[in-house]
Amino acid sequence: MHATDFRPDQQGKVRDIYDLGDRLLMVASDRISVFDVILPETIPYKGEILTRISQFWFDFFADVVATHFISADVDALPERFAPEADYLRGRSMLVKKAQMYPAECIVRGYLTGSGLKDYQATGTLCGIALPAGLSEASKFDAPLFTPSTKAEIGDHDENISYEKLVGLIGESAATALRDTTLTLYRKAADYAATRGIIIADTKFEFGADPATGALILADEVLTPDSSRFWPAQGYAPGQAQPSFDKQYVRDFVRSTGWDPASGDAPPALSSEVIEATSAKYIQAYEIITGQRFEPVGVA
Repeated sequence: MHATDFRPDQQGKVRDIYDLGDRLLMVASDRISVFDVILPETIPYKGEILTRISQFWFDFFADVVATHFISADVDALPERFAPEADYLRGRSMLVKKAQMYPAECIVRGYLTGSGLKDYQATGTLCGIALPAGLSEASKFDAPLFTPSTKAEIGDHDENISYEKLVGLIGESAATALRDTTLTLYRKAADYAATRGIIIADTKFEFGADPATGALILADEVLTPDSSRFWPAQGYAPGQAQPSFDKQYVRDFVRSTGWDPASGDAPPALSSEVIEATSAKYIQAYEIITGQRFEPVGVA
């Protein structure tokens, strides 16, 4: 946050987390990361858009799974947050604490990104055998559950098999994560199709309610940071698709020749890239929610 005397108890690539005892305050910043590297520039309105899209999906999935969301009412926060109310408004969520599972639940409906590279090299995707002849943006016959480990900032997530996930958290929990992930993806993809959007892939994170052990959907949900959104109009396999997510930034940094593994500083984003990325996030929000984006907080 803005005030120097506020220090988050945890800080991720995008989110700052404040421990309020039995609850957490999650604050989405305007930071952006690519290839697990945080870039020095920020994207206007990004944090607010991520938070408000997540709230939309938490409500949308209420009949499928419990969520960690409690409230977005900044005025109900402890008094010490009052000086930052304008900044927090729109970009913060009061959430339940959960015992988080040590995995990201990735689901892929289409072949692209790192999955395409894996397939081209091995004919498989995260160890799952795929038919020959697939290409960029090919649609799978059924969505694939491809979990990964959750890495610390600066490290890379590691794709793991379902069997390894079972070894990490047990068969019952792994089955619940897999089945719920696939159910949520199908429900979201069906809805997004009515809005002219293809959800190529996304990731979910889950925890267990410490009081009851019940599964809880947590963190961010189906945002432009955690998903690939493609316009359905003009979709054609065999080529890269235009997108409403941070793929635009990934493509820009790749075009400079920067190697994330080199240890070198990432390239600076131009004002044009920053403005265009902000516009894509806003467009994603408006298409998915059907609502015009009007900022309620300050950057």
